[in-house]
Amino acid sequence: MKNFSVARRWLPCLVVSLFCHVAFAADWTTPAERSKFATTPSYAETKAWLERLAASAPDRLRLTRFGVSPEGRDLMLVVAAKGGEFTPEAARASGKDIVMVQSGIHSGEIEGKDAALMLLRDLRAGGRHADLLDRAILVWLPIFNVDGHERASPYNRINQNGPREMGTRGTAQNLNLNRDYMKADAPEMRDWLALFDAWNPDLFFDIHTTDGADYSYDLTWYLEEWGALHPAVKRWQDEAFKRAILPDFEKRGHLAAPYLDLVDHRDITRGIANFGSGPRFSTGYVALRNRAAVLVETHMLKPYEARVRATYDLVAATLARIRRHPGELREAAKRADADTVARVHDAQATLPIAFRVGEQSEPFVLKGYAFTQEASAISGDTWTTYDPRKPKTYTVPNFRDLVATESVRLPAAYLVPASWPQIADKLRQHGLRVERVERPLRLRAEHYRLGSPRWDEKPFEGRHLLRDVTAALETDDMDFATGAFLVPLDQPNANLAANLLEPLAADSLLRWGFFDTVFEQKEYADARVAERLARDMLAKDPSLKAEFEARLAADAAFAASPAARLAFFYDRSPWHAAQGVGAYPVVRLDAAALGNARSAR
Repeated sequence: MKNFSVARRWLPCLVVSLFCHVAFAADWTTPAERSKFATTPSYAETKAWLERLAASAPDRLRLTRFGVSPEGRDLMLVVAAKGGEFTPEAARASGKDIVMVQSGIHSGEIEGKDAALMLLRDLRAGGRHADLLDRAILVWLPIFNVDGHERASPYNRINQNGPREMGTRGTAQNLNLNRDYMKADAPEMRDWLALFDAWNPDLFFDIHTTDGADYSYDLTWYLEEWGALHPAVKRWQDEAFKRAILPDFEKRGHLAAPYLDLVDHRDITRGIANFGSGPRFSTGYVALRNRAAVLVETHMLKPYEARVRATYDLVAATLARIRRHPGELREAAKRADADTVARVHDAQATLPIAFRVGEQSEPFVLKGYAFTQEASAISGDTWTTYDPRKPKTYTVPNFRDLVATESVRLPAAYLVPASWPQIADKLRQHGLRVERVERPLRLRAEHYRLGSPRWDEKPFEGRHLLRDVTAALETDDMDFATGAFLVPLDQPNANLAANLLEPLAADSLLRWGFFDTVFEQKEYADARVAERLARDMLAKDPSLKAEFEARLAADAAFAASPAARLAFFYDRSPWHAAQGVGAYPVVRLDAAALGNARSAR
């Protein structure tokens, strides 16, 4: 009996040992490795490989999905967790830092997928990087734009050195997901917003491949360091990423630089500038949610293997830093959330909502190549060619800073009228708390009067952007029907709410066309009536007569248009004002008005 008891005690360990031996004895060479990085696997091959990998390590890896594409493909998600924390709830309860890596949002730029297969393999028990999950949970989207991934062709990216075939930037609906974060038109993006809201990661990577110039670096990076980014998160980025992770990454055999957006594509010596990002892009969006975000751009002309390994090593170096300094990142994110919620009590708090590149620069030592320029008889421009056989170092200006062009004093809350439920739905998609009011309201509120709208002539991402508009802030007592929606700013995503609802924000819902109807006039004056109106107004207002005559003298197109001349008077009449053209429906509430609105609930 004694021998049986010992055998029974050791038998499970023997089974586990045999299982691990069999698992690691199996061939876990990834498809890209097997082809010596000449090719990248299809969606089906990637999914099958990940299913087999997850089945081999159920204690550490779980393959799931967070949505379905328009063409019916699963949006895959792999969670790697040493303690089996495979749900957002378990991950949060663990106290570990949560790192989310996104690959293939532009599915022709697919290094992140192949790096994922390699690193996830090496994170299993007994793998070369098994300890990197000691204090972190890794959430990896191997292919975000799955439908674009399957439209593979050797002709999708003319600027890129391999793999042999690659996917394309657009989705099945020809949307660029990395311009869709605010408007969230794509079904894939709406699924992503729910995913991000559920996991609320502490650090986010978005993996891309550059276009542009030739230079020595195999990877460039961009951090969101401006605008609403909380000082605690910025401090982590500076201390952990710039001073620890990047030096470690370069010790692994790489050369990195900040993202190199050329001032002049023909002449690298003219310098580089901040490309501006903004919340339509992944990292700009994540920064509005108080999280550290890293844009990774491997260099298009480096061999595909070098680009994959650079991606692998950067994520591995990040997990190693978190293992050495656990909890720092999460603490920074928690502090950012708490301070954002508490800021609602500061009636003078402001937020920058639009930016431009600053005029001041600092020197940047750029490790590039010698280049030549020649006049092109084809384009009529200068043709630049680089010689990678001749490395050359340049000191160039770096216009790295962004300067706020618009800032707003934050209200205590926004109120969306009941007549705009689609706006409330859009806010909920972004994880914002929206409170429905079940009674009619009369409140003193700030509201915008919009004017002089000008839209882009060509569509961009399925919409005509509102390029220019004026916004004058007024205060009045206003009535609201039952069912109005409150968006209080005592929530962690308050910066996101302001950027969606402030009309002059760079990527506001107004800019993206969600409120275009407020500019539409529905009632008009017949010419015979407008003629009488104009004569009455001119007789009563000499200053109006002077303004009209000055416009006639200065604007030939206006003077030649009978309709425009009559509209001049109608637009200044009470009949036009009564239509409310340009009245922005979302209003701003101070603390007192918010209290009154909540008491009505």
